[in-house]
Amino acid sequence: MIAELGHFALIIALGLALMQSLVPMVGSFKGYTAWMRLGHSLSYGQFLFIAISFVCLATAFWLDDFSLKYVSQNSNTQLPNQYKISAVWAAHEGSLLLWALILAGWTAAVARFSRPLPLELRARILSVLGAISVGFALFLILTSNPFERLLPMTPMQGSDLNPLLQDIGLIIHPPMLYMGYVGFAVPFAFAIAALIGGQFDSAWARWSRPWINMAWVFLTIGITLGSWWAYYELGWGGWWFWDPVENASLMPWLAGTALMHSVSATEKRGVFRSWTLLLAIFAFSLSLLGTFLVRSGILTSVHAFAADPERGVFMLMFLAVVIGGSLMLFALRGPAMQKVASYSGWSREAMLLINNVLLVSSLTMILVGTLYPLIADVLELGKISVGPPYFNFFFVPLSVGLVVAMGIAVFSKWKATDSKFLLSKIPLPLAIAVVGAFLLPFVLGDTDSGYSVTAGLTLLISLWLLATIAIDLKAKIGTDLTRVAKLSHSYLGMQLAHSGLAILVLGVGLNAAYDEIRELRMAPGDSATISGYQFDFKGVNPVAGPNFTAYRGQITVTKGGKRVANLFPEKRQYNAGGQVMTEAAIDPSLMRDIYVSLGEPLAEGSWAVSLQVKAFVRCIWLGGILVGLGGLIAATDRRYRRRKKLPENKRAEA
Repeated sequence: MIAELGHFALIIALGLALMQSLVPMVGSFKGYTAWMRLGHSLSYGQFLFIAISFVCLATAFWLDDFSLKYVSQNSNTQLPNQYKISAVWAAHEGSLLLWALILAGWTAAVARFSRPLPLELRARILSVLGAISVGFALFLILTSNPFERLLPMTPMQGSDLNPLLQDIGLIIHPPMLYMGYVGFAVPFAFAIAALIGGQFDSAWARWSRPWINMAWVFLTIGITLGSWWAYYELGWGGWWFWDPVENASLMPWLAGTALMHSVSATEKRGVFRSWTLLLAIFAFSLSLLGTFLVRSGILTSVHAFAADPERGVFMLMFLAVVIGGSLMLFALRGPAMQKVASYSGWSREAMLLINNVLLVSSLTMILVGTLYPLIADVLELGKISVGPPYFNFFFVPLSVGLVVAMGIAVFSKWKATDSKFLLSKIPLPLAIAVVGAFLLPFVLGDTDSGYSVTAGLTLLISLWLLATIAIDLKAKIGTDLTRVAKLSHSYLGMQLAHSGLAILVLGVGLNAAYDEIRELRMAPGDSATISGYQFDFKGVNPVAGPNFTAYRGQITVTKGGKRVANLFPEKRQYNAGGQVMTEAAIDPSLMRDIYVSLGEPLAEGSWAVSLQVKAFVRCIWLGGILVGLGGLIAATDRRYRRRKKLPENKRAEA
């Protein structure tokens, strides 16, 4: 009965979403105030019934209702309770229901917090979001119903959840990632509503910025958590693999980053209007593309869920309607939105333009590298693999250029920046960066390995950005630290996010320079030394978990005769499906991680063992968290909280 209630609630939500997509939009053209206001109630109702449907599915997992096909495929009576709840979104159908719930949540939030906007614009925004909800609700009901029954042959036991997903990472990573993915539907709806009604000005930019920032923050944290999860769970010790599905999350993030910077110029100076609208369309379109890649079955990835052609065709049609329709509307109305404004070559506007060019170039490179093998396969041109060498070759130089430009942009001003003033600001941070890049590799690296060029270049660009930020902050507050509280949240958030990016770059480069790994055959009593750490293999013992059995190794790590850590890596076999998983053991610190994982058992009691000392790898996730926190602080800027009503009939300048 619970499953039928959930299915019925989903159908009601579809009906409400359909009404939401039509009634407020028609009302905005006809001038029917009551119809336009109805969009708010429909948004709340849709969220309520999607939430009821989601709770029903979660209840079915909690009660081990294996009469539901989705539950039987992704759960088991031995599965710990916390994973029974997270299993709700662990596979295709449930993840789509989570997507629909989050979309309904964003829509309800827009209805609640966008009341200062003109009613006509508000109604059109909610209608666009309702139309997107219709597409996902139809996708769920027609091709991906999570409430499908297995009757009359109900299994007594489920197949179990994929062991890779039996981790805290599953509990927090997908919801965060989806909050970012789906969040870009809001600026997309703002853009479509502006194109429909011609309502595009600095006020539009100001009111859309917090929504852009929040979606970007969630996606940033989601990607960071995904990287951390892959690092410790997969047992390889890597933090980014250029997997097509990883790329699918990075592309909307790059588009969203470009959008954040572009919309700031639109708000301040009225420039880049058409470009800002196009980026809002691109950011959400790339989120939908990521959904298609993951759920269509055309990718082979540890992240990919579905392999059903029917679902792939539906998603492809939905993509064509949303992306094709929005781009056609932009082609018809976008040019009229542009406003010509003058600015010098060293102005803040010019720096933001460079920022956007580099970000979109990186995005395009990743898009080509991700889709080209798929297109070649469809056209029967052969199986083509595009791997890390391609992505690193293009992405690294573009990222370096972006960081260098960010350092210069710190000192730039709106409309015009005196070149002599700008040149006077560059020598000090450049000197700090050069000195640090020359000296620090000798301190950080092994004395036997000599100077690392990779570490030197990494330190050069990271210290350059950190120094420019520190110098600019010092110029604004002087020696009075209390003046920090008087700075705008937008400025503080920007500087914290840029500092986080510098720390992230530092972690990536130094990890690449000083990472050490050895793959060994070790028997009890064997020892090995890496980066000054001695690893003593004590042996392996069988242990039992709640739903698995495992062999647990013990490795003692010492340095200079002092014990550093006792590590217990595991090789697990899950009871339900018999899958074998590697659980790495990690001793973390800011400067380095000691990372140990068990491979396969070998003859005479020996094991294949991977020993790694990973320098500065924690800086990658620390930087990612700071970037996200910076975006969150910027979104709370006081000017976004002004409750002043905008004129109902304000239109863009031609």
